[in-house]
Amino acid sequence: MQISIWEKESFYAPKDVIIVGSGLVGLWCAWHLKKKDPKISIAIIDRGIIPTGASTRNAGFACFGSVTELVEDASRFGEDNMLQLVEMRYKGLQRIRKVFKEPAIDFELCGGYELFPPNHTRQRSELEHETERLNKLLHDITGKKRTFKDASKKINELGLHHVDYLIENKLEGYLHSGKLCQALLQEVQGMGVTVLNAIEISGFEKVDDNVVLYTNQLIHLKAKQILICTNAFARQLLPDLNIVPARGQVLVTSPIDDLPLKGTFHYDAGYYYFRNLGNRVLLGGARNKAFEEEETTELEITEKIQQELEHFLSTHILPGYKYQITDRWSGIMGMGNEKLPIVKEVSSGVFCAVRMSGMGVALSPVIGEQVSKMLT
Repeated sequence: MQISIWEKESFYAPKDVIIVGSGLVGLWCAWHLKKKDPKISIAIIDRGIIPTGASTRNAGFACFGSVTELVEDASRFGEDNMLQLVEMRYKGLQRIRKVFKEPAIDFELCGGYELFPPNHTRQRSELEHETERLNKLLHDITGKKRTFKDASKKINELGLHHVDYLIENKLEGYLHSGKLCQALLQEVQGMGVTVLNAIEISGFEKVDDNVVLYTNQLIHLKAKQILICTNAFARQLLPDLNIVPARGQVLVTSPIDDLPLKGTFHYDAGYYYFRNLGNRVLLGGARNKAFEEEETTELEITEKIQQELEHFLSTHILPGYKYQITDRWSGIMGMGNEKLPIVKEVSSGVFCAVRMSGMGVALSPVIGEQVSKMLT
């Protein structure tokens, strides 16, 4: 197919910045770049018809970290790094609520919870101590004296089973990931950003003052700077990055009359996560049952993980209820040996913003701001 002069001088025209990846990070980067400099020309390229890595295939949590996750992060990566991540996530959630009206993206500050079974490895006294310590550390970030608190009295009210202890964070909630991506896409297109789908980048090279991207469509795209925002898939273009893919599998039930569940929930150090989706239950995780198999970029579901999720559902959330599983899918997260995202200039004119460690919803608005300062 030949390219017309009109196409060459509009859709495929050289840009100031080309962003590879139209997920939440890529969209927020474009949004911030346009806010900073409305005249900058930007194109977003994606190999999918829609973003299909993690941005539209997650659980729709608006969270910034459970007690056991933050304690583990502080132990593994240092307290300062843990607090830096919490601040980034918390500010990101505030940014989302500032830019978009909550009903438009089904955002609700319904509360986040962490569940502990009777035989949990940590004693309640230890959890209480860790909770109070975190509350002091997080005070300057959230402005609250008690970000986390004991909510065990709600266990029966929420319809939970085989749960002995419950910690609540009223500053967390959920949203609709698809509606958020759509709203962001409409925002950036309204700012003049070109979005090209079904184009896969096979490689790139620096030519004079530009970066040339080679594609599967037999067209070359050119920009002064390129930004890789493909998260778990970034090593296909930047093989030296420290990124490990982690597949997260999800299922959703049929509607359930008088469902008591309300909020977002983490269990077993966050390896299980669930929420109500109206009067349905969305449940994901269990990759700790098959770590090696789930270190993949294949968007598939497996019998082993799905059976584990169904067992968890029938044991802890919906014992005695009648329901069907109506939807199953998977998404790919970008992990690594550190929790902080990789936001840097890889080579002259080539930048990346990747490795969101499963927190892309909260991190991406702040990452976008960092990138806008780097590129301009």
